[in-house]
Amino acid sequence: MSRRGMVIGNKPKNQKATLMRLIAYLGQSKIALLFVIIASVIATLAGLYGSYAIKPLIDSITQGFDGTITYEVMGKTLLLQLSILAVIFIVEIGMTFFSTRMMVKISQKTVETIRKDMFERVLRMDVVHHDANSHGDLMSRFTNDIDLVGEGLNTAAASIIINVFTLLGTIVVTISISPILSAVTLMILPLLSLLARWVVSKSRIYAKRQQQSLGALNGYIEEAMEGQMVLQLFNHEEEAQKKFDGLNKVYRRNSQFAQITSIMMFPLMQNLNTISYAVIGVLGGYLSINHGLSIGSLSAYVNMTRTQGKPINEISQQFTTLQSALASAERIFELLDWSLETINDDDIVLTDVEGEVRFENVNFSYNPGVPILKDVTFWAKQGQKIGFVGSTGAGKTTITNLISRFYDIDSGKILIDGQEIKTLNRLSLRKHIAMVLQDTHLFTGTIMENIRYGNLEASDFECIEAAKLANAHHFINQLEFGYDTKISGDGDELSQGQKQLLNIARAAVANPSILILDEATSSIDTRTESLVERGMDSIMEGRTTFVIAHRLSTVRNADAIIVLEKGEIIERGSHDDLLAQNGRYASLYSGQTELS
Repeated sequence: MSRRGMVIGNKPKNQKATLMRLIAYLGQSKIALLFVIIASVIATLAGLYGSYAIKPLIDSITQGFDGTITYEVMGKTLLLQLSILAVIFIVEIGMTFFSTRMMVKISQKTVETIRKDMFERVLRMDVVHHDANSHGDLMSRFTNDIDLVGEGLNTAAASIIINVFTLLGTIVVTISISPILSAVTLMILPLLSLLARWVVSKSRIYAKRQQQSLGALNGYIEEAMEGQMVLQLFNHEEEAQKKFDGLNKVYRRNSQFAQITSIMMFPLMQNLNTISYAVIGVLGGYLSINHGLSIGSLSAYVNMTRTQGKPINEISQQFTTLQSALASAERIFELLDWSLETINDDDIVLTDVEGEVRFENVNFSYNPGVPILKDVTFWAKQGQKIGFVGSTGAGKTTITNLISRFYDIDSGKILIDGQEIKTLNRLSLRKHIAMVLQDTHLFTGTIMENIRYGNLEASDFECIEAAKLANAHHFINQLEFGYDTKISGDGDELSQGQKQLLNIARAAVANPSILILDEATSSIDTRTESLVERGMDSIMEGRTTFVIAHRLSTVRNADAIIVLEKGEIIERGSHDDLLAQNGRYASLYSGQTELS
């Protein structure tokens, strides 16, 4: 049963909190960041001196021409000043290169840590979040979102640090040159700041929408690729194309608005800077003629004003990149905030499990107010085989998921060997449970590695014995490289029956006390089913087994068969008992041997 439509409550997004969390990750490289800041300060001071140096140069030339100093002194002074300026420029280039290189190293280490935390979270997070979010959206957070965060830290963070220092330094120097001109300049700065803030706020909104729509688009593409054969079989290509076009248009529109707000920042800021530049030039000329402001000071101030405009432009541009990074970081931190499966210190850690399972008046719902199981009561003694029969959505798979404690029940009790399941450590419980599902899933690697997945400490001998038990040994030996044959995650190199035999071998090597078979033979042909069933019969020996039946023949020899309908048990008993009752089971058995 799909639960992807269920709603998970999210806290309101907080831009400041997101930034602080990102800074906290950066803070894990404190020493390297300190070096970046020191190098940035040195590069900033060197750059400021480069802009200011025009003042002593022009003043020396002016003094030489008006006879205050000799031409010889003027030449020596200019040579010394130019030599100092060359050294300063080399220092600026070196420190800028060093700080940029270090920031790339820091950002990549930070992204590596975030990605590691994300993967750890996904491995342990509550199953409900897997139900509520498509795999495409999860993958988008791992790829597109993390890439944007990395880009923002690589370029935007370093650039903003340097340009903030440059802006502050420029203001200090310009005030020392001419307080009057500085006052005029500082009157214009708030206008630039307000404009930048408005554009940034719009950019943030569209950047987040862009990433959300990209996640939805990726999710649909993944779904369509996985179901390609079904799409073609039912001639659904046109409808699929229409849906894709709709999602693609939404992404294009959001991406378009995000790009427009990004590129409009520079021309707006540039034009305002040009107006500011002109005002300073006119007022500065007046002060030079009438109030003794030297030509060198005016030249330096005008040059510094140009320098002042550059960091504002750079900051405004990089803020757009940073906003995209923060929008992506919000989605990443949202994932990192998803609840984990609860593991309490006082949970009972199971060492041995006999396999007695009891449900007492169990009620369960995925969504509040929509019950899936209603007052379900049954038991299974150690070593018994219990079959579940019922229509799709009756609650069969839900029961097996509750035994593995993927979800906690609303009310009632589930007991394992007499202990309430809610008091048990989930991880230790699952060490004693193995499942063979309808949908086979193998991992990229050798056949031996895939079997050993059920017990990572199992020896090669134990894996081979498990394969023999599962009736998989024969076909494995027929392969060119036997147990060392490499297969892909989809297992396309193998037939459906062979993949299922490997799943059974994987369950066998786990040596579980409780075995769950969820329609394990429903996707294979009748001839292969016989081979698979013999493998399943072998590993069921001595284990408490729960079988969800697709074909009634698979539960015919069960110790008890439970018939479910709309989350309630309507019949129970052995095969012969249920036939004698002449109820739902008898009707199914006499009319067909398969359940839909």
